[in-house]
Amino acid sequence: MKVLLINHFPLQGSGSGIYTLNIAQELIKEGHEVFVIDIDCELDTKDYSFQRRTIMCAKENLDLNLDLKLDLNLDLNFNFPCFTTHPRSLNTFYNISDEQVEEYVHTFIEITKEVVADFNPDIIHAQHLWITPYAALTSGVPYVVTVHGTDLMGFKKDERYHKYALEGAINAAKVITISRQVHNDTLELFKLPEEKLKLNPNGFDDEMFRPKSITKKELFKKFGIDIIPEKLVSFVGKFTDFKGIDILIKAARKVTDEIPEVVFALAGDGQLMTEMKQLTAELKLKNIYFLGHQTQEDVASLYTAADVSVVPSRIEPFGLVAIEALGCGTPVVATNAGGLPDFVNNDVGQLI
Repeated sequence: MKVLLINHFPLQGSGSGIYTLNIAQELIKEGHEVFVIDIDCELDTKDYSFQRRTIMCAKENLDLNLDLKLDLNLDLNFNFPCFTTHPRSLNTFYNISDEQVEEYVHTFIEITKEVVADFNPDIIHAQHLWITPYAALTSGVPYVVTVHGTDLMGFKKDERYHKYALEGAINAAKVITISRQVHNDTLELFKLPEEKLKLNPNGFDDEMFRPKSITKKELFKKFGIDIIPEKLVSFVGKFTDFKGIDILIKAARKVTDEIPEVVFALAGDGQLMTEMKQLTAELKLKNIYFLGHQTQEDVASLYTAADVSVVPSRIEPFGLVAIEALGCGTPVVATNAGGLPDFVNNDVGQLI
């Protein structure tokens, strides 16, 4: 079978990007032909086993005429928008102009049609109930769409996208949901018949996320930090409000008051990074290390070396970071939110 995957984001830096990459790689292993449409503001030189068309964006919003845009090999003269935050873009779907929304939608439609004409897929798998399923609809190819949860947050926040999301949902062959919470929220928001939806929880790359042969000393040396933690707590995620990074930092103050030897390693980036560093200074915490955005390989090493991984989300559609940490053999302490209760329990960690 020939499968076209479409996502609004790069293949790294977001849960749906990693999901798309994992699905593509697994389909290839099963003998299918795969083509991926993604978007980025940086050239990804990795050698993937599938065909790919990346919608190229400007890193900064530019006022370019058509000729200059073409000279720079750009498809969009502004950076790609996000539902929350991304290591490579500060734009959101809510702060781009009406003209930019129109250009963004048009670009996805036209590039999807171009790829369909050349690749001739049997089916399209769109990510997010947003623009990509609408682009799939215009191509005339049967399609399914996976709801990742942040798209539901966006649907509640900006009515400009309702037409695209609704038409994409209504005309999909199947709407895939990644957790019971996302499943129920999709039914409530889109009023779809139950039989159109299919609950299919996320998987993870179990070749990448398995126990590694690395010590705390080796890990921190790799990050250029000259300490050997006695007890290590890890966090991996976006520095955004709904991920609850502030909750973790405030909790760290209480934990270290009782257990001074505990060290916190926080991997990720986002619009709250500066604010969280200020909060850490205000609380006089000296045992928190901000690692920034890390590769999947280094994240797996961090999980393995950690004694516990924490997912303090206020809202969490699924919780890929939690299941990846469990794959590395690390217990998880997580909030009782969204998809986390589907797989975090007293056997593998603790819900709070």
